[in-house]
Amino acid sequence: MEPSEYQTMYSVEGRHWWYVGMQHISISLLRQTYPQPVAQQILDAGCGTGAVMRYLEPFGEVTGFDYSPLALAFCQQRGLTRLYRGSVRELPFANGHFDLITSFDVLCHKSIGDYRAPLAEFYRALKPGGRLFLRLPAYNWLRAHHDKVVHTAHRFTAGELRRALQETGFRPERVTYANTLLFPLALAKRFAERLRPPQGDSSDVRPNPPWQDNLFVHFLRAEARWLSHFNLPFGLTVIALAQKPDASSGDQRFAINDEG
Repeated sequence: MEPSEYQTMYSVEGRHWWYVGMQHISISLLRQTYPQPVAQQILDAGCGTGAVMRYLEPFGEVTGFDYSPLALAFCQQRGLTRLYRGSVRELPFANGHFDLITSFDVLCHKSIGDYRAPLAEFYRALKPGGRLFLRLPAYNWLRAHHDKVVHTAHRFTAGELRRALQETGFRPERVTYANTLLFPLALAKRFAERLRPPQGDSSDVRPNPPWQDNLFVHFLRAEARWLSHFNLPFGLTVIALAQKPDASSGDQRFAINDEG
């Protein structure tokens, strides 16, 4: 990611429609699995500027992990202290250390290379019965100028992500798309960019008029309520919740309800 993007992220994460909307969706999905506060160890792998760490705090004790010193410096500005620097391809934690690992929009980066390597590290660092919660951009054919600026190398389908999790040993519990209601607007923007490519090094993350953020958050909050009960068949984002089997679970597979 371009260094200037961290400053932009830090300044807008509390109000930008995408970050606020994804927070509503992520919390809604996690509360289905963890309806009550539990004493668990959580790793946010690729924690960025630390906003996600803050809203994960009701679910356990959160450790942040990122390769960028600049990102970790912004985490410190939020008052966060449980921070480590390194690559998600080689986590500096013991086997079976965490109950929950989250990783949002990280495995798609070009610096990651083969995303199966960090998946294997997440599996190793989770306790038996622990869970992995992933959020990633959807559909390679939606690649645009924004992906170039934030160094996105790959966008995923739900089926592709489900298969990668299974091949690593995880048992997917939930695989779905999100950010569906705004998909037509994003699609129109992508086609417009192909006709007239944008210039400069700025991504789609920027300050918006408050009315726009409020309107778009309204759509994503509606999706969060829908995702409490059902999956979405397409969208700008793909989300997965998967479990590392424990010894008592045998070889039985979970039924998977996903699209794509």
